[in-house]
Amino acid sequence: MTADINDQPEVFARLADGQGAAIAAVAAEIAEKRPKYVLFTARGTSDHAALYGAYLTEIRLGIPAAMASPSAITVYGARPDLSDALVIGVSQSGGSPDIAEVLRVAAESGARTLAVTNNPESPLAAQAHRHIDVAAGHERAVAATKTYTAELLALFMLIEGIGTGTGRLADAEAAAVASLPELARTVLEDDTAEQLAPRYRFAERLVTTGRGYAYPTARETALKLMETSYLSALSFSGADLLHGPLAMADPDVPVLAIVGDGPGGEAMREVIGRLGERRADVVSIGPKDVPGAPIRIPSPQVDERLAPMLDILPLQRLALSLALIRGENPDAPRGLRKVTQTL
Repeated sequence: MTADINDQPEVFARLADGQGAAIAAVAAEIAEKRPKYVLFTARGTSDHAALYGAYLTEIRLGIPAAMASPSAITVYGARPDLSDALVIGVSQSGGSPDIAEVLRVAAESGARTLAVTNNPESPLAAQAHRHIDVAAGHERAVAATKTYTAELLALFMLIEGIGTGTGRLADAEAAAVASLPELARTVLEDDTAEQLAPRYRFAERLVTTGRGYAYPTARETALKLMETSYLSALSFSGADLLHGPLAMADPDVPVLAIVGDGPGGEAMREVIGRLGERRADVVSIGPKDVPGAPIRIPSPQVDERLAPMLDILPLQRLALSLALIRGENPDAPRGLRKVTQTL
């Protein structure tokens, strides 16, 4: 897992340089087809990358986007009319039968389908009309790290390319992508997250929270903590946290709050304030100190759209370090396999 995490700057560079033309070609084709809505389908870590894609689609393209429930099709036999949709299956391995089945049924109803995977030879890639290879290389640990951030970047390049109409990134977005490898190296050089790991050694529960583009990061952080340290980690959007779950916040329930620059980060400030009223143990992740969060894991000051690719890096390191401190093996979590075949 350590090696996978440290690979991420190179993965960003390889994806941007090696797959840019292929992603631009897919984006241009989608822009020409002008889908009326976009449906994402995924499981596990890839579900969080897909959620990021849904936010980006609605905010940047103005096209309605949603997350599919694969069981509606695979368990209940539903056959929704997806004739005007783009259906995107996101999966590191491309080996989950239910995600491939969603794309098959979608194509039968007239949808255009796209697979985003780390395996061009996978069943999901073969099922889709088009495929994007995230080019993360072999991932050694069971817990996904570099494949997740590669999916985020691939979806960013795809959706921003659709937005230009040509498939190619606008100059500002191209420059932002080019800066990612060095920014990622800077983040990984900071050991704040590792130093904080002992703080949570005996924690029984933990809450992660964020809004907008940061919400997928909160969800992915909770999953990493659960699957590597077996810690009961609950994830909420900042807005949902205020609608009831805030009641469980107290000094014994640590909170990791992702607070970046932009509207999503600004909306989190009220949440942090309310958590402070509950005397919750809050650590923020972001570029600036936040009132109510006495400790901060630093991350670069970047556009909110890019922050998820960087904010998750120290949180992956936190999950890794916490697992080791608790005497667990983060490379091989109990009961888990690299490819999970859900039906």
